[in-house]
Amino acid sequence: MKLQQLVYIREVARLGLSVSAAAEALHTAQPGVSSQIRLLEDELNVQIFERNGKRLVGITEPGRRILEVAERVLQEVNNIKEISGEYSNSAGGRLSIATTHTQARYALPPVIQRFKQRYPGVRLELHQGSPTHCAQLAAKGLADVAIATEAISDFPDLIMFPCYEWNRSIICPPDHPLLSESPLTLAALARHPIVTYDFAVAGRTKINQAFEALGLEANIVLTAIDSDVIKTYVELGLGVGILASMAFDPERDTKLRAIDASHLFEPSVTRIGIRRGAYVRRCLYDFIEMFAPQLTRPVVEASLQGHPADDGLG
Repeated sequence: MKLQQLVYIREVARLGLSVSAAAEALHTAQPGVSSQIRLLEDELNVQIFERNGKRLVGITEPGRRILEVAERVLQEVNNIKEISGEYSNSAGGRLSIATTHTQARYALPPVIQRFKQRYPGVRLELHQGSPTHCAQLAAKGLADVAIATEAISDFPDLIMFPCYEWNRSIICPPDHPLLSESPLTLAALARHPIVTYDFAVAGRTKINQAFEALGLEANIVLTAIDSDVIKTYVELGLGVGILASMAFDPERDTKLRAIDASHLFEPSVTRIGIRRGAYVRRCLYDFIEMFAPQLTRPVVEASLQGHPADDGLG
């Protein structure tokens, strides 16, 4: 049995039983992948994949169990590489972060600035996408950590760490009639066209739920996954915006005004997700604590070992 054979069966399973896609992803030849899978099945004396002619059409019951063990083995092999890399090159290496636009644009800059001061030799990679995409990258081991809201809880392969609560603001031009509403109500908001987040962005459901709970229908005329895009179209007069409060900066957004809407919507929680069983390097522990000071190394280690501590978010 070879580790490369385990890599092949894992990749084939991941890519919808497509040997050609697995070979392309692994930068190797398709016949070699097929041959190595056959050799592994012959050695184990069991079929891992169900076949219809030359096509793979399913995974056998023993195949599922073998894949589960193979995933753990390959995770531990990767952990060995991470450990050796940390100690042989403690000042360098790479840290891959999958996160949303709002986090990357508004929450992370001061954290990354501090991190680079402490670890100038570590190369940072930011992968921006929807919360689901970010969680998928971390769950597959393609990113060291995911930072997003709500969606991470849908991935059992990730261990979640609540970081902080956030809520929303209504943004509008300086002369907009909503600025005279005191207090602002959802009924008043529903009378105006709205620009807000797409359904792919975590937290959008809380906006819908708030209106539905009062029997109101929000007049949403445009959606986006990018807070800056929302602000751009509000400036153009398409409607009022609903966005994360952290995304409004009065010093930069001088053509807009913000109204606190935390009394209208349930708060959302930003979370960090780490793949179960992954080795966590010292620089990642430090990055997490810089982002969420309550998530010290002992707190994170306790959760990784199955003893979660109080997250302090109530």
